[in-house]
Amino acid sequence: MYAIVATGGKQYRVEEGQTLQVERLGDAGSAIELQPVMVVDGEQVLATRSELVGTSVSARVVEEVKGPKIDGFTYKPKSNNRRRYGHRQTYATIEITGISKG
Repeated sequence: MYAIVATGGKQYRVEEGQTLQVERLGDAGSAIELQPVMVVDGEQVLATRSELVGTSVSARVVEEVKGPKIDGFTYKPKSNNRRRYGHRQTYATIEITGISKG
């Protein structure tokens, strides 16, 4: 059985016991509930809003990690206008603990 969940503006295919990195959700060790977009159990596919009532995907935040550093540089020619910036996104590593059909 697997499910498609939406978090952080992206969709992920998850199975029980799988770990993946998503945008920050909570502190390390906390339990979270994700709303599935679709649940597939063998031959049965639950995809409509009425079929997904009561379904949930439970997960646990394992750790928080930082992604790669992104360096940027902008300038406007002939005007001595230069700007450097950097960004480092924080991600949460989560482990899927269960998928319930409800």
